[in-house]
Amino acid sequence: MTTTIALAGKGGTGKTTVAGMIIKYLTQKQSGAILGIDADPSANLNMVLGLELDWTVGDVRENLLKEIQKSLKYGGAARGTIAGGMTKQDYLDYEVHSALSEGDRFDLIAMGRSEGQGCYCAVNHNLREIVDNISKHYRYVVIDNEAGMEHLSRRTTRNVQHLFVVSGPTQRGIVAAERIVKLREELEIDIENVYFILNRLPGEMPAPLQERINKMGIPFLGVVPMDEKLMDFEFSGKPLVELGDDSPVYKAVAQMMDKTLGIA
Repeated sequence: MTTTIALAGKGGTGKTTVAGMIIKYLTQKQSGAILGIDADPSANLNMVLGLELDWTVGDVRENLLKEIQKSLKYGGAARGTIAGGMTKQDYLDYEVHSALSEGDRFDLIAMGRSEGQGCYCAVNHNLREIVDNISKHYRYVVIDNEAGMEHLSRRTTRNVQHLFVVSGPTQRGIVAAERIVKLREELEIDIENVYFILNRLPGEMPAPLQERINKMGIPFLGVVPMDEKLMDFEFSGKPLVELGDDSPVYKAVAQMMDKTLGIA
C-alpha cells in the first residue's frame, strides 16, 4: 500500500525544505522506495534532494503537442499516432518514465509549468494516469504542492493520507494556511489527516502566535526552528538532505514524522 504525504503552503514558507526533510527521514527510518513529486511550478525540490532535473512532465506535454502538430501534416495524429508510428499513449508513457530522476532510495518527478495555449484535456488525463500508475510502485509518495493544491485536485487517485500545511511565523501566514485548509472542502480529494506546521521560528513561540494557532481548528504538529546551518546550505547550494541528523531542522521534522506515523 502506498502512503501519500502532501505539503501545501504559500510560496516562501519553506514547504519544499520540509518536503526534503520528510524524504530524508523516510530513507533513514522506513523501508520501501520513495517517490517525490514536485508539483510546484517553480520546480526546485531536486536541488533540495541533490538530483539533476533534465525535464518535467510539463515539458513532455508540450513536446507531445509539437509532435502532434507535425504529424497532422501527414495524417498520423488523426490515426492516433505521431511521427515514427508511435501512439500518443506510448510516447507519453516512455517520456514520463524517462523524466524520473533517480536517487539511492528515492526518485523524483517534477510536474513543471502549467498549460500554455492549445487543447490539453486528453493529454492531461493520460499524464495523470501515467503518474498515478508510477506512484503505485512506491511505498511512500511525497508531494510538494503549490498553495492552491491544483495538482492534487487533478490527480486520478484522490487519496492522501497526510496533508501538512506549512506557514511562516506570522499572523498573515496563519490566515493563508487556514484558507488552504478550507480548499479541501472544495476539491474532490480524500484527505485522511490535516496538520499545521510552523516553519522558521526564531526562538520561543510568542504568546499571541500560540493563541492564534490554538484557534485554527486543525492539529498543530509542531515547530521547525530557524537554523543558521541550513541557511549556509541554502547560500552555497548544497543539497539540504545532506544536513546532519543533529540538525535542529531535521530533528524537528523527524519528531513530527514519528508522531504522524505512530512511531513511539
